[in-house]
Amino acid sequence: MANHKSSIKRIRQTEKRKLHNRYYAKTARNAVRNLRATTEKAVAAEMLPKISSMLDKLAKRNIIHKNKASNLKSKLTVFVNKLA
Repeated sequence: MANHKSSIKRIRQTEKRKLHNRYYAKTARNAVRNLRATTEKAVAAEMLPKISSMLDKLAKRNIIHKNKASNLKSKLTVFVNKLA
């Protein structure tokens, strides 16, 4: 266990941030999963900008890597465009 007050505080902060980041990363994964499960183009096209924005925000805050966000957005756009 840490002996310094500052390191004890850091441990508390890290734990709090980890829970916060995990929640938002999981929320994004669920949103992507829901979009991929959609079969209607109109619904998917409506969801895509919201999910893209969510991924961009997570990348900006370093919750997910910027390349991962970019790859997901690209693949989701291709998916939506292929829907009939």
